[in-house]
Amino acid sequence: MELRQLQYFMKVAQKEHVTQAAEELHVAQSAVSRQIHQLEEELGVNLFMQKGRNLQLTPVGQLFCKRVETIIKDLERAVLEVHEFLDPERGEIRIGFPHSLGIHLIPTVVAEFRKRYPNVKFRFKQGMYPSLIRDVSAGEVDLAFVSPFPDRHDHVEGDVVLTEELFAVLPPNHPLATAKHITLSQLKGEKFILFRDGYSLRPIVWQACLEAGFTPDIAFEGEETDTIRGLVAAGMGVSLLPEMALFQTNPLQPARVSIVDPEVTRTIGLIHRRDDKLPLVAKSFRTFLLDYFGLQGSAVAPNGSAKAD
Repeated sequence: MELRQLQYFMKVAQKEHVTQAAEELHVAQSAVSRQIHQLEEELGVNLFMQKGRNLQLTPVGQLFCKRVETIIKDLERAVLEVHEFLDPERGEIRIGFPHSLGIHLIPTVVAEFRKRYPNVKFRFKQGMYPSLIRDVSAGEVDLAFVSPFPDRHDHVEGDVVLTEELFAVLPPNHPLATAKHITLSQLKGEKFILFRDGYSLRPIVWQACLEAGFTPDIAFEGEETDTIRGLVAAGMGVSLLPEMALFQTNPLQPARVSIVDPEVTRTIGLIHRRDDKLPLVAKSFRTFLLDYFGLQGSAVAPNGSAKAD
């Protein structure tokens, strides 16, 4: 069994068509067909079955595909580690993060790191909390910022790098918009604009409202901080957002007010795969990030309300 056979097999499984697979591999169609046939003969099974003009994996082909995918990823990782060993300042860092950190934090820390290592490449992947945990566990990314930080997980580990305050976000003409600070109970009866289920900020806000003695009345559920901030500014309701989600990106901006009872915060962690050796370049970036947050003491926010933990 040759690596080339496995690569051809994976490409055909992906495209479900020999001709299309051959075009992407830049080889003759007959070469792909021959390698697949030899692989099936060696295994003694049919990996594909005809479905119209396309090919579909047989049940045993699906099982084989999962294993081969892992093997190829491990091999690619091994080759990358060798290259990074020879020149760790020219590797690639795969990092995941939630949308709320992509507005300001990620561009800032990446820019700072590239001042030291200008030849390092980055591959970014945005996602929600469950998908980020899954991506790290599966080795799809080397590092990921997540919120909240998982206290204990079988497949990932890391460090809390920030504890960030959440502010009440109000329409500019709201009676409490000019207050120095408020209690969360003062927003009882208001229409709330929250992230939909699956986003980590939703349960934090929900639990804080319950502690304040009420269940939030949801007027709208969104997926991006820009949308939530804009709807609040337009007078559609109120919300709670972290400071990193409040950097101005358009002229229409809501008011923000500090909450003193209960104090509402979120933890932000930097995680990596448990018991797995990071590529040298990713290890350098992790060390840089831990030093950066330890020395800077804030999430690059202008008034420093986000504190390093």
